[in-house]
Amino acid sequence: MVEVIGAGLPRTGTTSMKVALERLGFAPCYHMAEVMTHPEHVDRWVAAAAGQVRTREDWDRVFDGGYRATQDWPAAHFWRELAGAYPEAKVVLTVRDPRAWYPSMRMLTSGGPRPDPAAELPEPVRRALTAMDRMRPVLDLMGGSHFGPGWRFGTGLADEEQAVAAFERHVAAVRDSVPAERLLVFDVREGWGPLCAFLGVAVPAGEPFPHLNDAASMRRAFDRMSAGDPSFSLLDELGR
Repeated sequence: MVEVIGAGLPRTGTTSMKVALERLGFAPCYHMAEVMTHPEHVDRWVAAAAGQVRTREDWDRVFDGGYRATQDWPAAHFWRELAGAYPEAKVVLTVRDPRAWYPSMRMLTSGGPRPDPAAELPEPVRRALTAMDRMRPVLDLMGGSHFGPGWRFGTGLADEEQAVAAFERHVAAVRDSVPAERLLVFDVREGWGPLCAFLGVAVPAGEPFPHLNDAASMRRAFDRMSAGDPSFSLLDELGR
């Protein structure tokens, strides 16, 4: 059963949060990495985007596999639906300076370099790329809800002011919709303290809060996937 719902946009520390939540006992935590390593999950999100996932039982099937928490797209796009389906779950809205978020999100939504179609790719890379290709309509829907109906994944973000305004609208919508006692607005730079207090768990002794998947690591991941690096592991690159 989902106990923690991530409502933050991508590039707001969602990978760090995935690792942190799993360390705190809310494992496994659903993240885009799950789609890229389990391409069979794509059909679940296509159904959700089509409005075919409505009840708690439907969402239980989406998160079949014992997932106890969510972070990042695609799950974060459905924060309203998840908050309704799992009324006992707490909601964490990850935030950061939207001016710093913009270039990172722009790089993510550009899609990165693509491998040579004729290249013989390692199986994990091929599976990840196949999953993302099949997810493209869902990604277009999610991005379009923030950046305009004509937006398409792979085109990046055009105007900084419009993107920042979209970020701020999203934060306001979550704040206005989720009761204060159920919501934590959280910057990962705050570390374990606020998160552990909100979730009612102990701070891990002697462990720094994970800070993973920064812009440099994302560029490195794109480069390694594009080159067909046989040692590439998406979960390792993301810091799992």
